[in-house]
Amino acid sequence: MIEWFYWLQLGVALLAGFLAVGFAIAKRTPNDYTLGSIVLLGALLLIQIVVAIFQPALGNSPTGSLLEFWMYLITALLMVLAGSVWALVERSIMSTVMLGLLAGSIAVMLVRMNVIWFVNSA
Repeated sequence: MIEWFYWLQLGVALLAGFLAVGFAIAKRTPNDYTLGSIVLLGALLLIQIVVAIFQPALGNSPTGSLLEFWMYLITALLMVLAGSVWALVERSIMSTVMLGLLAGSIAVMLVRMNVIWFVNSA
């Protein structure tokens, strides 16, 4: 895991969450801004998968459980995919709320992945 890339992902996740919640408060259904920010978050998670594959070979190994890190990463990506499909199928205000909660959940998962990679002792 690369430190600056973690902060970028966390920032995008938090902004996507606040954006979706703001649109939900304004009683707006999912639109290009809310879905686009979630899709961007999914693209960043895909890039994180590629980074996580090559970083241990380059000497940047996690200090915690690699299996736990991968489970968080794969689950986060699957959540983004499922949430995006849900928001496309059910075009309601609750879908916008769900996108906000999804982005917040991904932010929490990213913090946990960062802790697993950098802080835990092996």
